[in-house]
Amino acid sequence: MPSEFQGKHVTVAGLGVSGVPAAKVLHARGAVVTVVNDGDDARAREQAAELEALGVTVRLGDGATLPEGTELIVTAPGWKPDKPLFLAAGRAGVPVWGDVELAWRLRGPGAAPWLAVTGTNGKTTTVQMLASILAAAGLRTAAVGNIGVSLLDAVLGEEEYDVLAVELSSYQLHWAPSLRAHSAAVLNLAPDHLDWHGSMAAYAADKGRIYEGNRVACVYNAADGLTEDLVREADVEEGCRAVGFTLGTPGPSQLGVVEGILVDRAFVENRQKNAQELAEVSDVHPPAPHNIANALAAAALARAYGVPATAVRDGLRAFRPDAHRIEHVADIDAVAYVDDSKATNTHATEASLASYESIVWIAGGLAKGATFDELVARSAKRLRGAVLIGADRALIREALARHAPEVPVVDLERTDTGAMLQAVTEAKRLARPGDTVLLAPACASMDMFTNYNQRGDAFAAAVRELGA
Repeated sequence: MPSEFQGKHVTVAGLGVSGVPAAKVLHARGAVVTVVNDGDDARAREQAAELEALGVTVRLGDGATLPEGTELIVTAPGWKPDKPLFLAAGRAGVPVWGDVELAWRLRGPGAAPWLAVTGTNGKTTTVQMLASILAAAGLRTAAVGNIGVSLLDAVLGEEEYDVLAVELSSYQLHWAPSLRAHSAAVLNLAPDHLDWHGSMAAYAADKGRIYEGNRVACVYNAADGLTEDLVREADVEEGCRAVGFTLGTPGPSQLGVVEGILVDRAFVENRQKNAQELAEVSDVHPPAPHNIANALAAAALARAYGVPATAVRDGLRAFRPDAHRIEHVADIDAVAYVDDSKATNTHATEASLASYESIVWIAGGLAKGATFDELVARSAKRLRGAVLIGADRALIREALARHAPEVPVVDLERTDTGAMLQAVTEAKRLARPGDTVLLAPACASMDMFTNYNQRGDAFAAAVRELGA
């Protein structure tokens, strides 16, 4: 058992899904642990009581003060870098790790390598695809990290893995200075979480940390120059290669699509002349363009690990995405109803809108500082109509007026539980046979719903009621 924490004074910042396991792990390894937490609600008091019973000190309602004697801070990923606690740590020369950094350092000898994925959109789907491909190759694996399964649990649990498919957010990467993946991918970059990072440059730099120290492949999106720039800037191990993915015909050291076939020109002999067929586009569910890009990124990481082409095909065929990600709900009167409630920003929504030819778009919610002119201008030709809901719907309505004035718009003021049924009813009225009614809000959900899952469930329920 590692002894580097024996007697060390460690402050854990934040309770929640990462703080409690981190406190327990550190305490079990002999650290003197103090947990600080901003909140002091019923859930926090319950978690505090659990930790205090073990001998861990917990300070509720005080997440700003650096406890005396602190030698290390382990933080929940969402805590912003400019918090007074971290500024005080910087002045005192105290290092700050996230739970990902802690998990990385606690890996035992011969630990499973990490195939890591980040990006503004598509992370969870890509990691799940990757895990499905690895499993199809007969490897012991799991989808872990930001996806819901704690990396600490994966690293310290009894189950042995050959390789891990790891989803990492920009927050997690910010606090993981020594992480060194076997291979990693940045799927795409668009402005997001800028209130946390402070700027697009800082956000991109944190995403780019995923490439540091890669051993075999840095996978980038050939259609997104920012991701390729991050590869160029990364300090990798000798022999590590840049591998691109593209929805077009791939060049050498790329994966791409040729006549409906996913092909590999990176992990083959004589890649200047040869290509390996991996799967058909129809093996990807759903075969929307951005989801094919996800599949190519997952395939690139799997191939970097040495997985055979047949496992890529079998893994993609076996995979089904989580709910609320371009999920086909029903067909009513020759109109398709699709739930993409997970499209909570403009980048994800643009990809969603690009998947269909003629759309009645249901959008709106909390904009989180986003603007919609570029999204609407690029997607205007696909829009049959729009139904707007939520607190910041006026921003989308104004963008539609500027860039798609011919598109009919229904603006719904109501925010009660019946609002979604009215939105779907209005969308049905606007739709014609062959159209798609698409919930792709481009906004967060918390103005009207608990989360995007509840919003998607409300949409599906409204569609079923309409169909009945």
